Amino acid sequence: MFSVLGEVPLLTITLGNLHLVLYQSQVLYLLVAVVVSLVTEFIVGWRSPLSILGAIVAALIGIWIVTSVVTLIIPGHLVLFGVPLFKALIGAILFAALWYLLTSRIWLRRRPYKRRPATGQT
Repeated sequence: MFSVLGEVPLLTITLGNLHLVLYQSQVLYLLVAVVVSLVTEFIVGWRSPLSILGAIVAALIGIWIVTSVVTLIIPGHLVLFGVPLFKALIGAILFAALWYLLTSRIWLRRRPYKRRPATGQT
């Protein structure tokens, strides 16, 4: 089967015998993870551990699990550059939400930025 929007390398780096290739599908995975992470950061606030980086990693893990590990069949799903977009969005949203649910005890305790002096002491 020939696909016009198949795997096309964007960047190839060769260091001796080591070849590193960045594909369009990898960039699309990262783009979906960043967008979902930014939206969830705006919803819950910027107080979570590892902030946006933790949310991006959680979203990437969610995308990988839902698209590659778990068999999820969505009829009529949109595939762009070899990436099933609905599955990627579902995985990213679920795992970003799970990240905030698991770490909410850490960031819910608000601490003042500076200490206030105790009253009544000289």
